[in-house]
Amino acid sequence: MGAALLRRGIGLVYGGGCVGLMGTIADVVIQSGGEVIGVIPEALVERELAHGNVTELIIVRSMHERKAKMAELSDAFVALPGGVGTIEEIFEVFTWTQLGVHSKPCAFLDVEQYYARLFQFLEHMAEQRFIKKEHLDALIRGDNPVDLLIKLRNYTPVIEEKWIDREPKKIIQPTSLRPAADERAVP
Repeated sequence: MGAALLRRGIGLVYGGGCVGLMGTIADVVIQSGGEVIGVIPEALVERELAHGNVTELIIVRSMHERKAKMAELSDAFVALPGGVGTIEEIFEVFTWTQLGVHSKPCAFLDVEQYYARLFQFLEHMAEQRFIKKEHLDALIRGDNPVDLLIKLRNYTPVIEEKWIDREPKKIIQPTSLRPAADERAVP
């Protein structure tokens, strides 16, 4: 992925750490002279997890600020194989596309079908009408970094309201639990 970004002159915005898969990708981009912006919360800097060689390291107060800043700086979002934090981050920005907060593409680099079961579940969600098929279809998935970057470049935002069956509903007025006057009279 790092090499694919470099060949296309695409910079990397990521969580600013020196460990894990993203730390390795940052190393590849840095070593070849590419731009890398890391955004990391103070607590992780204090644990000595900040990457010391990025082009720019932005230190924020919280994980929430980190995600907001990365979203602001990024043109697209790609989840590589990862854990719960990876899923939480990609689904937050994906939700923002559904809500119209931004129109940036969201993608999964699905190495060796890592996300296959997740996508089965997302299809189930669409079948159960908890996500619109149009939104699910806009979620980009690929197993090759080069092909995935091409899909990101060719992305067309979905302009579709998030909610299914958004027609106004009949409002039912609350009723009193107290019995009517004629029901209260007990002989």
